[in-house]
Amino acid sequence: MASVISKIYSDIAALLHVARAKAYHTVNSIIVETYWKIGQHIVEEEQAGKSRAEYGTKLIENLSKYLTGTFGKGFSEANLQNMRNFYLVYPEFPRQCLGNLSWPD
Repeated sequence: MASVISKIYSDIAALLHVARAKAYHTVNSIIVETYWKIGQHIVEEEQAGKSRAEYGTKLIENLSKYLTGTFGKGFSEANLQNMRNFYLVYPEFPRQCLGNLSWPD
């Protein structure tokens, strides 16, 4: 009887470990996609349809203040610059990579 109970406990624990791993993976995929999209918005706003950005607009500085005030930590100017660079380095990211980020069946 004790071995049956032990097996049930370990089976349920295994289910929870798999479920948590899937949840973490899904959340991370969403965060990565969101950061890429934030970078895309920054680049598109900076360039406003032009081939090069106009300098001195203080977009990242002001956006950092707004997002930090609204959502808390994680939106420093350096982080927003990294999101911007992420988009610039991987402009086709969603089509190329998001399928690879999904949980294997």
